[in-house]
Amino acid sequence: MSTPPPPHQPPEWGTPPPGGFGAPPPVPPVPPTAPQQPPVPPTVQSPAPAAPPQGQPAYGYPQQGYGYPQQPAAGAGAPPHYGAPTAPMQAAQPPAPMQAPQPPAPGGAGNDKRSQLMIVGAALLAIALIIAGGFWYVSGDDGGDDKQPTANGSPSGDKPAGGTAGSEKAPANTKSKPLFNQPSPTPEEIVDVAGSWLTDSTYVKSDVAKVVGYNTVDGGKKWEIPFPGELCGETKHVSDNKTAVLFRPTQPTPDNKYPACTEVGVIDLNAGKLVWSGNAKGATTGDKPASYYEVTLSGQIVAAGGTSGGAAWNLADGKPLWTPKVDGEGCYDSGYAGGEALAVIRKCGHGDNQTLYAQTLDPATGAQTASYKLSPGIEWASIVSTKPLIVGADVGKTAKNASGVSDLFVVGPKGELKAHISLASGNYGGKCGGTEVEKCSGFVVGNGKVYLPSVEHQGKEEGGRTNELLSFDLETGKETTDRADAGEHRTLFPLRMDGPNVIAYKEPPYDKGGQIVSIDGKTMKETLLMENPVGSRTTEADYSPDYSEYRYHNGKLFISRTTARKPSSAGDTEYLFISFSAS
Repeated sequence: MSTPPPPHQPPEWGTPPPGGFGAPPPVPPVPPTAPQQPPVPPTVQSPAPAAPPQGQPAYGYPQQGYGYPQQPAAGAGAPPHYGAPTAPMQAAQPPAPMQAPQPPAPGGAGNDKRSQLMIVGAALLAIALIIAGGFWYVSGDDGGDDKQPTANGSPSGDKPAGGTAGSEKAPANTKSKPLFNQPSPTPEEIVDVAGSWLTDSTYVKSDVAKVVGYNTVDGGKKWEIPFPGELCGETKHVSDNKTAVLFRPTQPTPDNKYPACTEVGVIDLNAGKLVWSGNAKGATTGDKPASYYEVTLSGQIVAAGGTSGGAAWNLADGKPLWTPKVDGEGCYDSGYAGGEALAVIRKCGHGDNQTLYAQTLDPATGAQTASYKLSPGIEWASIVSTKPLIVGADVGKTAKNASGVSDLFVVGPKGELKAHISLASGNYGGKCGGTEVEKCSGFVVGNGKVYLPSVEHQGKEEGGRTNELLSFDLETGKETTDRADAGEHRTLFPLRMDGPNVIAYKEPPYDKGGQIVSIDGKTMKETLLMENPVGSRTTEADYSPDYSEYRYHNGKLFISRTTARKPSSAGDTEYLFISFSAS
């Protein structure tokens, strides 16, 4: 992919405005908009098989249900801003409550007392199961083993601290060995190759105008999907073993070096097939297709957005569902975030007089279910999490360390501000990507907290640099006492949740390899899952959490680049990705 427009750069250091960044006033209505026709039907590239191959799902971020109520919440303020959908999909229903086991029938008079005790015990068990079932509905987690996982190795669904243990276990031997390294393509111009997904048997990586699946045992190529132009966007989410990408309709030419990013495609990660692809007319592009910056998934919905428009499709067959419309007030959807729920950052107004709204949507219809108005003067906002809804913004241009985020806002299901988290001190290491809504990194959400690293600082030893994993309570907005030290000469970076635990990567010091650790979300105790060989330290150190993708699952780690380029010096070897195995 050609290099996309540069993200919004965070401003210079500053100080918070007087009075801090308190909650904005009650949400005023967002101007209603006229109905919009659904997008142009997609072109089916390779029909989804009637019986797709069965196997273990792909791993990464949660895809459990839609999260928020499917009808607009009372008092949410802003009316729905989407046109009537074509054949709205039905929201997934929560599973039926578990049935308590029944006591056996009495076996005679001598068993009467035993039977009575068993009946009492069964009643107590039923009550416990009802309570547990209610907690599942609130937390969005049924504790089962058939969760739909996504890109980076995590089964979906957050577990509360002290709940069911995570799925990642330390192998008998945590010392890893290099698995295989894939040489990087060498285009003349820098090309974006962001996008990677990991299943139990396949590592899937974006390349120049193609997506390739590799065997996780020996690195052999399993399949390859070519595209007519460079890839220009991807989602980290996976649903039904499918994910979505953006691509350009043609290759660059001397007359058109940067073809518009107009095409959406869905990939079956198991079968290695392009299930469907298509585009939609933009609200400001006339008869031309809209150009997109981002694509995401939530349940059975694919949503893509950009400054020229947005659209949503059915994941399975590409059926157009809904499109937003730019109205007379200049309102448009700047981008979507998916996962357990679907959310949007919506901009209204013109020029310097713009207002941002963070909204949750019914994925099937595009109808707004809650809306939160951000403070005036905020130019860009990002979404850290969709369930709960957590919005990151640079308020008053006070973001430090090129992080692009000074404050987090935790929004409730009715659009109310539940908590405000200030990061303006500059002591925290999470980052957000300016113009891109779903490009925050370094934040993971679970156990009613948001976890993030501290900034790198001087360690105990001379010349040593280190940091810690910290957390904030999502109910109070206050920093907790949680702390997990990276150790001398190491810095850590959280990758994802694994049940109640945090999976984190520790960068290699000068004399050791990198590590993967599991951090207990309640005690912050670390468990080593993998330590890479010191002989690979130089190659591993070529990658950074700021510019690379890390996918870990079941004793296998893949680290990949997000851009490809021709080496600056002849004879230099760069790798598209490197991998390690401790299983």
